[in-house]
Amino acid sequence: MKRYGIFTLLVLLLLQASTGFAQGSETRFEELAPLIERAVAENPELKASRARWQMFLEKIPQAKALEDPMLMLKLDNLLVRDPLSTGGRDPATAKIIGISQQIPFWGKRDLREEVARSEAQTYKWGVEERKLQLVRLVKQAYYQIYSVDRALEVVEKNIKMLADLSVVAETKYSVGQGVQQDIYKSYIEKSKMLEAQITLQQQRKSLQANLNYLLYRPTDTAVAKIPDFNLPTLTLSSEALQQAAVEKRPEVKGLQSQVQKGQAAYRLAQKEYYPDFNVSFEYMLREKAMNDPGYDMYTLGLTFNLPFQQSRRQAQLAEASSGTDMAKEELNVLKNNIRSSISDLQAQMERYQKQVDLYRRGIIPQASQALESAIISYRVNKVDFLTVLDARINLFNYEKELYESQAQYMNKLAELEAVVGADPAAL
Repeated sequence: MKRYGIFTLLVLLLLQASTGFAQGSETRFEELAPLIERAVAENPELKASRARWQMFLEKIPQAKALEDPMLMLKLDNLLVRDPLSTGGRDPATAKIIGISQQIPFWGKRDLREEVARSEAQTYKWGVEERKLQLVRLVKQAYYQIYSVDRALEVVEKNIKMLADLSVVAETKYSVGQGVQQDIYKSYIEKSKMLEAQITLQQQRKSLQANLNYLLYRPTDTAVAKIPDFNLPTLTLSSEALQQAAVEKRPEVKGLQSQVQKGQAAYRLAQKEYYPDFNVSFEYMLREKAMNDPGYDMYTLGLTFNLPFQQSRRQAQLAEASSGTDMAKEELNVLKNNIRSSISDLQAQMERYQKQVDLYRRGIIPQASQALESAIISYRVNKVDFLTVLDARINLFNYEKELYESQAQYMNKLAELEAVVGADPAAL
């Protein structure tokens, strides 16, 4: 009876280990939203992108501004024989003050402003695209840490179970109902689990450092446990997601701005066939000389360039046209990549979702029952130790694959969000 009581106690311990272990009280969970908020606010690469955008915003008023007016001061028609005399000796001598202003041909300033504004818009959407990719990286690091944490829990549970199995094997061996090989086998499997634990701990440290890098904080900053989550379900079709991507993806809008810039640059190049003007006004201060009363005089002038250099202007047109064509084709490439990526990501997400459902509803419950049956049968010597061990290893692999599939689903969802430019589950 005493031996039976010992076996019963050990079996109860193994059953408890096989069905899950009680989680300790958690004082803090690492929520995703604050991490994203910090990354968007503090990441230096994103700050650099914002500064670059602001730099190009300041080019807009510069592009439309007129050139500074030119002030002219001169002494006109001085006598060589009396170079220090500035008036009163000859009626043609005068002191002149003048001002001139260069004025581009009508429409050029507006087109220059449009080119600068479109270029600034390109960098603005570059900031939004960088923000989108940063959020994707934060989410992927976050869910990878979740997968590693859950794998560590499974490993810890298995280490405890293998320790209990070692006690059972030792007890059976001591009473002549087992073999010593079972004890050694349990020790070996426990050592393998300890090795897996070390590897997972190293992976978590690396992932934590990567997440802290994205958040621009010390790499050894602790990341708390990631809470459990439910997999969001997508309801939109591939066509609807592709249409949403064309409307919302910042990179698409950035390339559209480049197309607009090229078109404005082409119209500006066409304007180069028309002259720019220079308007001037001169006032001449004269003094009485000889019989001349010395009345003041003024001059109005209009000069303009002659646009004879056709080859230069033709090259400007060709350059602007090529830039527009390049932006259009890059936009077509991006749209094609978006279509391909959406279809591929949806297929992968569907696979991971089906795997999660299969593990939760079928494989893991069945594997748990198989383990419990193997432990009970081992107690009464109906199966050998390896059968119990194989059942436990199978359950361990299935539980680990469940969490990996959950994390992969969320990783692909983050990629899909970056491709579309918005959360697909919220559309």
